[in-house]
Amino acid sequence: MDPPYRFLVGIDWATQAHQVCVLDRERHVVDERSVAHDGGALAALADRLIALADGHPEHVAVAIEVPRGPVVEGLLLRGLHVFAINPKQLDRFRDRHTVAGAKDDRRDAFVLADSLRTDQPAFRRLDIDDPLVLRLREISRSYGDLVEDQGRLCGQLRELLLRYHPAILRLSPAADEPWIWDLLELAPLPQAGARLRTVTVTRILRAHRIRRLTAADVLAQLKTPSLRVAPGAAEAASEHVELLLPRLRVVHEQRARCVKRMDQILAELAAPTSPATADSEGHGSSDDDGPKTEHRDAAILLSLPGVGSIVGATVLAEASRPLAERDYHALRAQAGVAPVTKQSGKLRVVGMRYACNHRLRDAVFHMARTSAQHDPRSRAHYEAARARGLNHPRAVRAVADRILSVLVAMLKARTLYDSARTRSSPYAKLIQQQAA
Repeated sequence: MDPPYRFLVGIDWATQAHQVCVLDRERHVVDERSVAHDGGALAALADRLIALADGHPEHVAVAIEVPRGPVVEGLLLRGLHVFAINPKQLDRFRDRHTVAGAKDDRRDAFVLADSLRTDQPAFRRLDIDDPLVLRLREISRSYGDLVEDQGRLCGQLRELLLRYHPAILRLSPAADEPWIWDLLELAPLPQAGARLRTVTVTRILRAHRIRRLTAADVLAQLKTPSLRVAPGAAEAASEHVELLLPRLRVVHEQRARCVKRMDQILAELAAPTSPATADSEGHGSSDDDGPKTEHRDAAILLSLPGVGSIVGATVLAEASRPLAERDYHALRAQAGVAPVTKQSGKLRVVGMRYACNHRLRDAVFHMARTSAQHDPRSRAHYEAARARGLNHPRAVRAVADRILSVLVAMLKARTLYDSARTRSSPYAKLIQQQAA
């Protein structure tokens, strides 16, 4: 192994106590214990491991199933080398030690340590992320959770309106617009909506800058005959609607706050660096013309067509390691772009990759779809894929694959995206035809 690890540690992660197993190079169990999930116990574990290595934490390799968290970060900050592995892989490694299907925490900790001794390339070496990237990851994931929460609440609101007030849905089919919520607060029942004044509706439309509808259009819908329901049904449903509206407003406001924070962090990450800062980060350069200001990864990513603040924040947060290493193959695998091939004898099946980072996959898919709509090169690549008989999702993944390869090349060259830059490709003729 390089470096030569003297001790191999397996940690079966849990919520209250972690099972730890320490092996030496000869596979002998040096230590085995349960460590409580608190600061003092985890610090004592790190001290114990460093003492075993005679004060050289780089001689200790730790295997764990989770790629981040207080256990991982605490060990990394003390200088130990930490490796992560997918739980599915660990399950296969466990079968090498027992065919009876036995499983317990002690066995899992031993399997982790022993597998790191024999199959270190299967593990992924971990490192501490940039503090801004950590913040960006938490905020982008919070934003995704809020999007799901708002979709769930809007679905409930829509079902309630279908029961007694469908005229509102003719104004906003998804019932996910704040001006509709204002309208429902003023007129939760159809009878109240029919009595609204023109000036009241105009004020709501003007406050939310709604121009596709006029006050007359809204009032015409609200004055249509309402559904005939059982006595008290409309009142009961309207009370439920009144309970949903404050929750919808809170989620909507928090979404806006998350977007604002993501914009602020992206601006910090995309700020130009001086040559000295770039050199210290390992990718600065200078030439005969003098030092140049380097483009940072965030600025390069945001220069791609189809990448806005939400998509850019998600890609930077969820794929920070492949982007930092300029690893195209790891990036396309984590994004679910790389297909999965199953081949045996004469049978060969190529399918979609489902084992991936789903947040990253959604962001990359959205990036490719938007790029195919606005970028001529991506559009040509999409049309060529469709001409080969690929369906829409598969063609979009082909566009995503191309964009990721371009992104990695831009990161290596430290250049921003330039749509005018030409190169020989099988799609050049198609691009020229579309431009004409």
